Amino acid sequence: MKIHQIQEELEKQDELLYEYNLGAKPFLKWVGGKRQLLPQLKALYPDDLKQKKIKNYYEPFVGGGAVFFDVMQNYEVQQAYLYDINEDLILTYKVIQKDLEKVLDYLNSHQKVYQNLDVEKRTQYFYSQRSLFNEKKFKIQYQKYTESWVEQAARVIFLNKTCFNGLFRYNSKGLFNTPQGKYKNPKILDEENLRNVSKLLALATIEVADFKQVQQDIQAHSFVYFDPPYRPISKTSSFTLYSKFNFKEEEQLALAGMFYDLDEKGVYLMLSNSDPKNINPEDNFFDALYANYQITRVNAKRVINSNAKNRGEIKELIIMNY
Repeated sequence: MKIHQIQEELEKQDELLYEYNLGAKPFLKWVGGKRQLLPQLKALYPDDLKQKKIKNYYEPFVGGGAVFFDVMQNYEVQQAYLYDINEDLILTYKVIQKDLEKVLDYLNSHQKVYQNLDVEKRTQYFYSQRSLFNEKKFKIQYQKYTESWVEQAARVIFLNKTCFNGLFRYNSKGLFNTPQGKYKNPKILDEENLRNVSKLLALATIEVADFKQVQQDIQAHSFVYFDPPYRPISKTSSFTLYSKFNFKEEEQLALAGMFYDLDEKGVYLMLSNSDPKNINPEDNFFDALYANYQITRVNAKRVINSNAKNRGEIKELIIMNY
């Protein structure tokens, strides 16, 4: 290839990357979402990411995807790999990636119906949709994309926008059980953002996976952000049931083992978790577990608590291998 052809190709790539600075933002509320922490996280990103030397980004616990949206729109990453064990979450990401217009139609229908109902009928509508969601989830083939995914994805978004605190919680049987929230005008359909999200997801490979299954996929000189279900800092602060699977201390230890393995492979790693020292200054669980790495404590707001007085500022841990 001649020099001028190479230059033209590079210019085309720059234009493509610029097109993806869209202002896309998380389209779901999610427990542990990182939008509030982004300014602090951005300051801690690896220098090679800031210098546009990293081309692959991995997120094994994608959740609401705040860091994904930031990284893909502000740095010249060419490919993202998004995973989560929550099948309904991944189903929704894939539908927005593949069938945007259809899901927009369903959401438009939900919004028109819901906003024209009185308080009592809104409650009836919410719980009827919650029941339908739970009924359909046991009939859907999560391994094979079908038309039934679209309606279910719209239902995920509807429930997320209208349930209490946006808390997408499951019971031990895998049934969504969060009650209705008391929102006057929930934005069930955010068409502009969903269109931008869909464009950005065109750069992503999206799969249902346990974090242990992801390790073999990760290439050297990539950036990986781990945002697992947090280790509870008290008996009443456990929100680990983000799927039908619980995330216990054994999983925290297994994740640390994966962190060590990927470090040896030459991967840039960032991991968030709770800081047990908020409650017990003597609890060195993470300080000991990640003693070989950089641990930074950042300020975060605890927003999910039945008592508003307990939604104050706490510390969280950011662990890095660089």
